Amino acid sequence: MGDTLEFNEIYQEVKGSWNDGRLRFSKQNVVYKSSKTGKVDSIPAGELNVAQWRRVCLGHGIKLATSTGHVYKYDGFRDTDFEKISEFFKANYKVELTEKDMCVKGWNWGTAKFSGPLLSFDVNDNSAFEIPLSNVSQCATGKNEVTLEFHQNDDTEVSLMEIRFYVPPSQADERQDPVEAFAQNVLSKADVIQATGDAVCIFKELQCLTPRGRYDIRIYPTFLHLHGKTFDYKIPYTTVLRLFLLPHKDQRQMFFVISLDPPIKQGQTRYHFLILLFSKEEDISLTLNMSEEDVERRFESKLSKNMSGSLYEMVSRVMKALVNRKITVPGNFKGHSGAQCITCSYKASSGLLYPLERGFIYVHKPPVHLRFEEISCVNFARGTTTTRSFDFEIETKQGNQYTFSSIEREEYGKLFDFVNAKKLNIKNRGFKEGMKGKIDEYSDSDDDQHDAYLERMKAEGKIREEGNDSDESDSGSDESFNPGEEDDDIAEEYDSNASASDSSDEGDESEDESAKKKKAKKAKVVKEKKERKPRKEKKQKDTGGPKRPMSAYMLWLNSSRERIKSENPGISITEISKKAGEMWRQLGKDEKEEWETKAGEAKRQYDKAKKEYKESGGGSSSVSKKESKKSGGKKEEKKRKSAGGDKDRERGGGNESFKSKEFIETSEESSSDSDRKSKSKKKKKKESDEEEEEAVSTPASSEEDSD
Repeated sequence: MGDTLEFNEIYQEVKGSWNDGRLRFSKQNVVYKSSKTGKVDSIPAGELNVAQWRRVCLGHGIKLATSTGHVYKYDGFRDTDFEKISEFFKANYKVELTEKDMCVKGWNWGTAKFSGPLLSFDVNDNSAFEIPLSNVSQCATGKNEVTLEFHQNDDTEVSLMEIRFYVPPSQADERQDPVEAFAQNVLSKADVIQATGDAVCIFKELQCLTPRGRYDIRIYPTFLHLHGKTFDYKIPYTTVLRLFLLPHKDQRQMFFVISLDPPIKQGQTRYHFLILLFSKEEDISLTLNMSEEDVERRFESKLSKNMSGSLYEMVSRVMKALVNRKITVPGNFKGHSGAQCITCSYKASSGLLYPLERGFIYVHKPPVHLRFEEISCVNFARGTTTTRSFDFEIETKQGNQYTFSSIEREEYGKLFDFVNAKKLNIKNRGFKEGMKGKIDEYSDSDDDQHDAYLERMKAEGKIREEGNDSDESDSGSDESFNPGEEDDDIAEEYDSNASASDSSDEGDESEDESAKKKKAKKAKVVKEKKERKPRKEKKQKDTGGPKRPMSAYMLWLNSSRERIKSENPGISITEISKKAGEMWRQLGKDEKEEWETKAGEAKRQYDKAKKEYKESGGGSSSVSKKESKKSGGKKEEKKRKSAGGDKDRERGGGNESFKSKEFIETSEESSSDSDRKSKSKKKKKKESDEEEEEAVSTPASSEEDSD
């Protein structure tokens, strides 16, 4: 058997809610760490004296009792774990793990036993239920009844509010009331805050950010009393999880943060953090309300009766001694400005993000503390409003996401190095590693227009444009606009200068230049309109050409699709894509490099095949067809326009106030045609008259000759 036994998903009951965590048995101690709060329970092996194995609602559980009177209960074990845990306890702790049955009869009468911090209700020497007395918030007595009220837990759907015990009168000892004796046993271990006696020390008018206001803080031996103008809060030291001392970015103020579980309540508002703000320049002389012997005996040189120094140092020193917890301060992280924090925004408020040695903490509204062990991954994202900042996203294992926005881009390099050094999972790791060199290059630059994310987007856009250009070159030249081919059409369609005529040679150079400018402008307009059309038919053109190569991901997906289907029977097509995307992101750099090499080889073969295809004349036939269609369409359009001009002239009647260019051209052509026709008619008439004259004159001459 090994030196340790470890179990995951072991549950601990806390005020009606089950919190999971990890439990480890070692030769030196028993350690349990909660996944929710990160709180660690450490039980020295020498203090263990009782170990019980019980059947509970979540399978099997272990109840451990120590010689100091503490009791710990952990549930979630399997039936098969009993033998190895029992052997480990015998070999290392010299404690026998005994099996203990619970009473499930449902009887409501029995014997109340007080064993340390637990009230056990037994029926026939078997425990029916146990109540941790630390959960009791109030104890009230009646004639023969004792009523217990409990602290509420916001994380539970159903909470136990109160329970009543009927205590029958005792005939044995008339001097002591059994009801009062029962109540005293409860109150001796209950978490009932009673402000009896004098405070150890008092701090006046301290500035508190959450809950907001100025409070007098009275330090009692077992709890902290916040007294304000409107509200009072009593905070037991047992609810304090952590203490933080954080320097403000201006180097003139200090934050003292107290993490609480369960939180203090005000109506429906819960305050999980108590945040005090101090000025570094404020000093205080403090005298504890205890004798020097009591101070030495209780605090063991951690505190002295008379102390002086900065106010924040005195408060943190007293709290550390009374709560008996370490104070967490920022580690080695230094931002771009030299501060140990980063200015950012969370939700609607601006605040400070402190990278710590084992987590992140954000102050102050709302305060957020995230431990590294509960972080699933982090992500660096581009700012939504400006290129001068970026967002830092943190996703927890429970599925919650925290976005800290508006972080100055100069902080990127420092923050990325910190996250990388802590070995946190970076969601867009490959992308940001490529940016790292760029960030270091421009971190000290004054050029505000440079943005590494924008540079990457431009590079990707350039690659897409090159791909589009290659497709356009394959499909032919019909997609590009050539203003020279359509000059005549543009002039006929848009030129409305009635004084200009193509049939006449008159006109000056200025009119020609203005006409050229108009044509150029119109060409731009037509180009903008025609840019969208060719993309719709891109895939249908030139089907005989080589097919474009697949990317590295698509090559990998084609080879892995059957394996994904076999490992996940019944999976749908969309789920296959999601699963494949997750698997591709988890592939190592070496595995991805193999497929990227194959994709590069396929791209080279495609380029070679496309070049050979072009040299052999591929795609030229489709181009010539399109050009012929274009020229034919232009001629038909000219005919339609000329015919339309004739009809408009006929309909226009006597209205000759405005004549377009095409109207002038057609009218001149028709007039010239009519002149030619009239001349030919006159010529024919003249010839016929001459013939008649000759016919009339010939007989006369012949008669004269005969005579």
